[in-house]
Amino acid sequence: MDFKGEGKKLLLIAGLFLACFFLPVGRPRFDSAVMESLQLVRWYAREHVLLCLVPAFFIAGAIAVFVSQASVMKYLGAGANRIVAYGVAAVSGSVLAVCSCTVLPLFAGIYKMGAGLGPAAAFLYAGPAINVLAIILTARILGVEMGLARALGAIVFSIVIGVVMHLIYRREEAAKAVQQMAMPMPEVKRPLWSNALYFGSMVGILVFANWARSGDVRAIFLCCPGGLSSYQIEGTLVSHTEEAVTLIDTQGKTQELPASLLQGVEDVRKHSLYELIYQMRWALVLGLLAGFTYMARSWFSHAELREWIEATWGFTKQILPLLLIGVLVSGFLLGQPGPGHEGIIPAAWVNTAVGGNSLRANLLASLFGAFMYFSTLTEVPIVQGLMGAGMGKGPAMAMLLSDPALSLPSILVLRAIMGTHKTVVYVSLVVVMSTITGLIYGVL
Repeated sequence: MDFKGEGKKLLLIAGLFLACFFLPVGRPRFDSAVMESLQLVRWYAREHVLLCLVPAFFIAGAIAVFVSQASVMKYLGAGANRIVAYGVAAVSGSVLAVCSCTVLPLFAGIYKMGAGLGPAAAFLYAGPAINVLAIILTARILGVEMGLARALGAIVFSIVIGVVMHLIYRREEAAKAVQQMAMPMPEVKRPLWSNALYFGSMVGILVFANWARSGDVRAIFLCCPGGLSSYQIEGTLVSHTEEAVTLIDTQGKTQELPASLLQGVEDVRKHSLYELIYQMRWALVLGLLAGFTYMARSWFSHAELREWIEATWGFTKQILPLLLIGVLVSGFLLGQPGPGHEGIIPAAWVNTAVGGNSLRANLLASLFGAFMYFSTLTEVPIVQGLMGAGMGKGPAMAMLLSDPALSLPSILVLRAIMGTHKTVVYVSLVVVMSTITGLIYGVL
């Protein structure tokens, strides 16, 4: 009998029993944190899985099956030209403009197809961070100076993080490059233009189906000086008087709040290309879906389609459960963004910790942004509320640079894709660079 092994099992069982025995059920903060986690994961399942993650899983599966491994290695491989590799990674990632969770299946697809760690890491950061819409919203809400600084920081970050990741693992990358050079050139089954149309239709479906779903710039941002307890209501403006602001939120409910709470209104609906695309988004999605269906049926064999479905399912079962667990934990710890939505960690602690422009404030702002889950664009009104509660410009910039690229759910998935060591290094790079940038920005 293995007493050492059985002893470990006994300790694990005893620890689990004690955790259940002393579970603080009935205490208001604990019960509230549990409800926050359940509400956040329900919201995530309703708003992000079907229209964000499912298309991303299919794109990742298609990359694994239909994209030539030679093409990936040529432009993004460990032995590819560095300027071309990082340029392609940063541009392709920024064009997608997805959140930190939606980019994960796409990252997994190109990484497993042979992309070098450096270019893949640049793509991983660029996808959620170099979001043109988020940068424009930052400039409108927090000032042009901060918007430009965020844009420059995100572009530099994507390249620097990729280069540093490559240098840290250069021996492993050199060995990968040698292996890739020895691989035979695969047979090209379809011309480049057909693959471009096929993937373009899927990317278009992903982009237009989620146009304004995760942080609508037509929203009205109402923030009171309570930091994380700030109001953030999305909807359509009905009336705005000196006494009150009335709007219809995204669930169709009429909301009326005192005008004294109003810090900023963003309403770019009139005469904007953004609004035109928003109104036509489902027509665009249906058109792209029809084209995608025709190409899939006409250009690919049944065996290829079956292989594609299997690859898509492989990414789904690897990534989705970890994402949902991560969202649950994130909601339990920090709750949902909004008034009265606190997790087990009081929001007042966070507000106090990120005040001023000290090293500690910048570091904690970077860590908070890295582990908290915010949907795309919602970080802007949250940072606005925190700045109203005393947050310095440096920590605000640090959070804007770390938050889009990371979250607790995405960190759990990254560990499953590239291992614990590489994940720790990647997260550390984002946090450290965000902290340093925040310090410099705060001083300047």
